[in-house]
Amino acid sequence: MELRRFPEALRKLDQVLNITPDDVDTLAFKACIAQAEGDLPRAAALLAPLHPNADDTSVLETQVYQAILERHTAPIIPRLKEILTRPDPALGYLNGELRFWLGWAQEVAGDHAAAQESWRQARSELAPLLKHQPENTSLISDLALTNMGLAEKAAALFFVEKWMAVAPIEKDALEGPGAIEALARVSAQMGEPDRAVAALQKLLSIPYSGVFAFTVPLTPALLRLDPMFDKLRDDPRFQKLAGSEAPKQ
Repeated sequence: MELRRFPEALRKLDQVLNITPDDVDTLAFKACIAQAEGDLPRAAALLAPLHPNADDTSVLETQVYQAILERHTAPIIPRLKEILTRPDPALGYLNGELRFWLGWAQEVAGDHAAAQESWRQARSELAPLLKHQPENTSLISDLALTNMGLAEKAAALFFVEKWMAVAPIEKDALEGPGAIEALARVSAQMGEPDRAVAALQKLLSIPYSGVFAFTVPLTPALLRLDPMFDKLRDDPRFQKLAGSEAPKQ
């Protein structure tokens, strides 16, 4: 999957399903690949029957991302709110991560005030955890994107740089480039198109683990669909990236 060799990945996942039919994580994994290929109807068909438990955050976040890519998040917001009214302490930073997703879903739904409140709460839950988990790149990514949502540019970039320091590409070719994806997302939202485009050009040329559930890397199809890149839509350089075929690895 990290190599974007999606047909091969799907064949392997089907082998898994032959052994463990109806495995929720495997079906969600297939949905992530459908999203990366730009096939939202296929992803929706895979995700609709799934009813993950509150502790299966990867599947839940994949369902939320589907709603965000479809730009129809109203139905998923009550589910997130329900889970977050009784957060499971065992989930640790993932509770704050779910609040980030709630904020993004609310923003896409047009409820800016609610989104800001969710992101403020997410940040207040996530920030103290960094003291005990200073090298948790998922936590660092959550803080970068949450500060981005709050329009705290300096703080968002601080966490991107922290990720780069914790997991430089030279030492971690798989997770390291995730920091570049975070940089691309923050730069796109914070009015730095040159920086965003340069980061995306780099990302589309290499295999890596993406920043969201099941770590699917960015693809041209996702650039076309993901609302975080809306501010780049009129940039010819971005249009070229989003219109290209996924590179062969």
